[in-house]
Amino acid sequence: MQHNSITNTNAGEAGTIDLRGRVTFVTGGSRGIGAAIVRALHRAGANVFFTYRERADEAAALRDRLGPAVEPYQLDVADAAALPAAIDACVARFGRIDALVNNAAIFADNRFDAGDYAAWRVGWRRTFDVNLFAAADLAFLAMSGMRERGEGTIVNVSSRAAHRGEMTYADYGASKAALVNLTKSIARGCAADGIVAMAVAPGFVATDMVTESMEHDGRAITGEIPLGRIGDVEEVAHAVAFLCTPLARYLNGSTLDLNGGSYVR
Repeated sequence: MQHNSITNTNAGEAGTIDLRGRVTFVTGGSRGIGAAIVRALHRAGANVFFTYRERADEAAALRDRLGPAVEPYQLDVADAAALPAAIDACVARFGRIDALVNNAAIFADNRFDAGDYAAWRVGWRRTFDVNLFAAADLAFLAMSGMRERGEGTIVNVSSRAAHRGEMTYADYGASKAALVNLTKSIARGCAADGIVAMAVAPGFVATDMVTESMEHDGRAITGEIPLGRIGDVEEVAHAVAFLCTPLARYLNGSTLDLNGGSYVR
């Protein structure tokens, strides 16, 4: 089915972010950037189904604070066998999926000179299972319903690490680079079905994941950012919310860099 023109329904007045009536599925939504994305989508009027792995208390608190338009779901996205049930649960709760936001990610120190080959391989496998394969699998599953309706959006949360390489988190950087390429593949391969895909690539953002780095190297980290500060989770969330709207469809295949100018390409 070729879609040469999509009406910008739910675009809002004067191009405001308006997701009223739309259904979004967010992975890793209980804290950090994921929780900010859930809040931003909810503020824009979307129904939000989000997954979490361990933080049941934080997930429940977020749901209780935002109300019935938000639904948490416990899931380890690395468990491929559990993913179809998660998609089905979202559809059962809200009727469909208009936008999938692949945000769940992990990273851990996995140095080239660590010396433990078995541990090195476990690190790479787990990182790719969460950061890449889960995103690809969920996109495949969500796109089935999107294809039937002739419209859908995939937003992948990548990283600055995808473009510059990482010396101590090589598996993380490589997985995020592959996620950017996955985004491009979906954008080119699925546009004829009305499905678009975009990515965001944040630099350092104030989350639990970067707390230790900031404690040890905060001055060096902010020193390489022309704006003189690390990012805020809301800044990433606003960009993701915009990409979920019909206003952003012609950005199909693009990656938005959100790093304060610390890495310009």
